[in-house]
Amino acid sequence: MISRCGYVAIIGRPNVGKSTLLNFILGQKISITSRKPQTTRHQLLGIKTFKHCQVLYVDTPGIHSKQPRAINRYMNRAALSILGSVDVVLFLLDRTAWVVDDQKVAGALNSFKGKLIVVINKIDQLQSLNELLSTLSKLQGTFPQAELIPISAATGENIAKLESLIMEHMPESPFFFPEDQITDRSERFLVAETIREKLTRQLGEEIPYVVTIQVDRFEKGAEVTEIDITIFVEKEGQKAILIGRKGARLKKIGIDARKDIEKLLDVKVMLTTWVKVKPGWSDSDHSLQGLGYNDV
Repeated sequence: MISRCGYVAIIGRPNVGKSTLLNFILGQKISITSRKPQTTRHQLLGIKTFKHCQVLYVDTPGIHSKQPRAINRYMNRAALSILGSVDVVLFLLDRTAWVVDDQKVAGALNSFKGKLIVVINKIDQLQSLNELLSTLSKLQGTFPQAELIPISAATGENIAKLESLIMEHMPESPFFFPEDQITDRSERFLVAETIREKLTRQLGEEIPYVVTIQVDRFEKGAEVTEIDITIFVEKEGQKAILIGRKGARLKKIGIDARKDIEKLLDVKVMLTTWVKVKPGWSDSDHSLQGLGYNDV
């Protein structure tokens, strides 16, 4: 029997549901999510293996026009650099909306030579079928060679159809990964991302964008895994907000993160967190590389 294996990039502007879609397809959470835009910062590979087909999904940061800091430019590079090495692109849109960042993505796709699938997400939130039909008609004119498919990554509507369509365009190839592997990322990376998700969800509008995580120690024991984490911010005031009154906010973040990390690792975890100030880390290419932002 012929085997197939190929890469699929999930791209789009921030907050259209890329990570939610990947997690649903895999049946397991490996990509962090929140309602705040630009939550995803790195490329993340999710592996879905069927009997004769292995699909390698690349979740990417949201592509955005405003690039005020080095980390914004890094995220755009991380998203766009994948286009030259994938077989299929899923271009996610948020219902009937079309904004300047969607146009930026569309422009980047002009030179893409593989299979393009335009995915209209969040259809469970549409008020009427007519809205969807009008959008589909416009998109077909804009992307005449693309397949169009409406889905809901939250409810799973039409995702089985989307997966079938993707598999039709996977090239003949041996599998690249073992059949039971679901990501190429390390446990240390997934732990850091889990903590960043809790920070993003619990903090206000500004602070999540100046927070990054470093895993200082990751020691597996027979009964307990000990993990030491440093959370970097850029200003003393941000540190005080993150820690909270008498350390209450940091304690809650740690408790919530530890529960998810224990599920992820299937082991008891002793988690220690520290908060430090690293001025200007998000606008320094050198600092970004030192903190693990080296996908591209």
